[in-house]
Amino acid sequence: MDVFFKPRSVAAIGATDREGHVGRSVLWNLISSPFGGTVYPVNSKKNSVLGIKAYPNVGSLPEAPELAVIMTPAETVPGVIEECAQAGVKGAVIISAGFRESGKRGLELERQVLSAARPTRMRIIGPNCLGVMCPVSGLNATFAHTVAKAGTVALVSQSGALCTAILDWSLREQFGFSAFISTGSMLDVGWGALIDYLGDDPNTRSIVIYMESIGDARSFLSAAREVALNKPIIVIKAGRTAQAAKAAASHTGSMAGSDDVLEAAFRRVGVLRVNSIADIFYMTEVLAHQPRPKGPKLAIITNAGGPGVIATDALLTLGGELAEISTSTTEELDKVLPPHWSHNNPIDIIGDAGPERFEATVEVVAKDPNVDGILVIMTPQGMTNPAAIAEKLSRFSKLDGKPILTSWMGGEEAAQGVAILNRAGIPTFPFPDTAVRAFHYMWKYSYNLRGLYETPELTDSDAINPGAAAEAIETARQADREILTEFESKQVLKAYGIPVVETRLASSADQAVAAARDIGYPVVLKLNSETITHKTDVGGVKLNLADEAAAREAYAAIEASVTEKAGREHFGGVSVQPMISSEGYELILGSSIDAQFGPVLLFGSGGQLVEVYQDRALALPPLNTTLARRFIEQTKIFTALKGVRGRKPVNIAALQELLVKFSRLVTEQRWIKEIDINPLLASPERLIALDARVVVYGKNTDRSELPKLAIRPYPTRYEKKIALEDGSRITVRPIRPEDEPLLVNFHHTLSERTVYMRYFHWMKLEQRTAHERLTRMCFLDYDRQMALVAERDDPASGERQIVAVGRLVKSHTVEEAELAVIVSDGFQRRGIGTAVVRQLVDFARAEKLQRITATVLFENRPMQKVFERLGFRMKQTADSESLEAELVL
Repeated sequence: MDVFFKPRSVAAIGATDREGHVGRSVLWNLISSPFGGTVYPVNSKKNSVLGIKAYPNVGSLPEAPELAVIMTPAETVPGVIEECAQAGVKGAVIISAGFRESGKRGLELERQVLSAARPTRMRIIGPNCLGVMCPVSGLNATFAHTVAKAGTVALVSQSGALCTAILDWSLREQFGFSAFISTGSMLDVGWGALIDYLGDDPNTRSIVIYMESIGDARSFLSAAREVALNKPIIVIKAGRTAQAAKAAASHTGSMAGSDDVLEAAFRRVGVLRVNSIADIFYMTEVLAHQPRPKGPKLAIITNAGGPGVIATDALLTLGGELAEISTSTTEELDKVLPPHWSHNNPIDIIGDAGPERFEATVEVVAKDPNVDGILVIMTPQGMTNPAAIAEKLSRFSKLDGKPILTSWMGGEEAAQGVAILNRAGIPTFPFPDTAVRAFHYMWKYSYNLRGLYETPELTDSDAINPGAAAEAIETARQADREILTEFESKQVLKAYGIPVVETRLASSADQAVAAARDIGYPVVLKLNSETITHKTDVGGVKLNLADEAAAREAYAAIEASVTEKAGREHFGGVSVQPMISSEGYELILGSSIDAQFGPVLLFGSGGQLVEVYQDRALALPPLNTTLARRFIEQTKIFTALKGVRGRKPVNIAALQELLVKFSRLVTEQRWIKEIDINPLLASPERLIALDARVVVYGKNTDRSELPKLAIRPYPTRYEKKIALEDGSRITVRPIRPEDEPLLVNFHHTLSERTVYMRYFHWMKLEQRTAHERLTRMCFLDYDRQMALVAERDDPASGERQIVAVGRLVKSHTVEEAELAVIVSDGFQRRGIGTAVVRQLVDFARAEKLQRITATVLFENRPMQKVFERLGFRMKQTADSESLEAELVL
């Protein structure tokens, strides 16, 4: 990827000296920019362009350029790319338009371009783009009319026109960029590759994205989650409305996808989504200078009532909270404020407030534990001095864990104060509602990130029987049915430990009565049909049947109604179920397929009015208990589930566990196309699925056609029980987020020497067991790396115990990985390290990696022997103290 930002040589293919032509603008920008490389104009009809010697083709150049910038007509581009690949060009920026956005012929040209580039692994940005600019290195390979200032924000945009507009704005505002990238149609280099590169770029502190389509969703989510923990990723996504999505699709030639699903995806990986271009740059500044809030509660300090009210309205409308000022804070404020201050939040300190009053108020409020952030509003009045107030507030620029934002209202009178605050690192906004929106985004970003490193609880998987669910699904598929009956659907749920109401099938009135007698009255009769799923539409549900006569009458009524409304062939008898008390909340839990993200989970208020209430949240599987909790929190029904108006709360922990099991069902049973539990009855006493519906892919569907999961689930296939030479048994399995407490215990068993052998330096126990560090170790993206733990049951305590950890980290750019392993002191020299490394090698082969390396200290002979035993080749490194173990797969 370096060739796009720091090339040593560039070929400008299609360069011309014709006024107003893209080829002239790009060449001029290249030769005018101080990137330090050689520029070769390529033009088959001219000997020179802009006074520089030109060449007829890439093959005639005196050297193979690292980067080609292509501006020739679309029909010629496949041939140009083939020529570049043969010449050894490493990367190409295709500025030319006329590809997928123009229809079928354009798509075929794209296929030809990729086919020509793939053999030499040449990377491509574009087509149909503005180009690439790297202000830090001095490169300007675009047809923009000017160059950006150097800075620390990377801009990646699918719209070239938006790039030029932002460029104009940035020059006026003196805003700098570390990279300026127009992606175009993203034929090859997509969001994932760019986020990975910019995540590693030391000159980039935050990444700003204008997105019209997500492309490879799995690649984007994987890269974004890894980078978001270190650098803010701020996205403005076009296409919220159907009309805008259609316009975006015609612009990029790509599907825009469901906006609600995209919102859930951003939330899952810690990406901050904003709604306006101005907010993008507000948030880069705010997040660069102020700490993220630990909660949504804002204290508003103002010298005028009106702006305080506006700020309050904005905060509550966005879903934020006004901080409740504590009694002790109120008492302290009474000492520094006039008697007639507001005695509430917003804290109105009266219009005659001077610098000292502002300063004293902020100092007191900042100490209140109920306050997560502070907004100071200054309106220019006859007795105010905006600059002097700003000077006094400058010392609060680094409040411990609490952001401070300001709104210095007014024009020239406020300008000097704004400059003082900006220099101190305190963000300023022209209006209070804008400042409130920035705080809301900060909290939203903080909330999303916390989901990445909160340690979940381990759920019970003993009762899960995936084979039973798979059998029920396959039976229906082989019968050429795509809809499971309610009974079959409940069997699938039951196989995953999800409680279902007792259900018995009856194909006659006598059987129905017998089943009802066994279950106990009152009962419910429901249509059993292999073709009809919405039973109430055909009169297929009869409730609260109190005796045998009612059951017989209900059976006959259902049979008659279905025969009349759908046909006798759709009647397959009834299911008999106990009449469950409706005391509780009716919820819906389901999954369906999104075109870009694959299976998507839905949770919310259920029952017959589910479409009317529209109270639902979306999430991507798989879930753990932390993610399940956040999933539930997105809905309005969550407030009721916690207990309202004297009603007991639902067992939220049990509901979280049920959602985790359901997400596992969705990720493991890939033949499921749609699944609904509606209603899922939630009461303080129990959770139980009253009705269920499963739709599967037909028997003619090939497994390769099934949609790909956007996030790779826990890879159970790599779990393995191993017998050691001494007869004891261990389980080697992939690490999971819930393992953090076990990993803390593991580090307590390591000696200083063992730690040194693994990390090549001394590390204190508190460093190794820090929550933030272990979170990254446990909460993996299995597409990027694999960590295996060796686990045993401790005979003394009966508790699970980790005795070894092995890790394989893939390269972003080549099919290689680096391996490391560490074994607890009490379990060394027992074959555990060998077992873990062997399984990591098996994983690498399954992932089609080509090479594994590991660095071993020269004195670590036991580990060297493990590698040699497994076929690694040992060789000396530049460092005399270590060796490199290499295995070519």
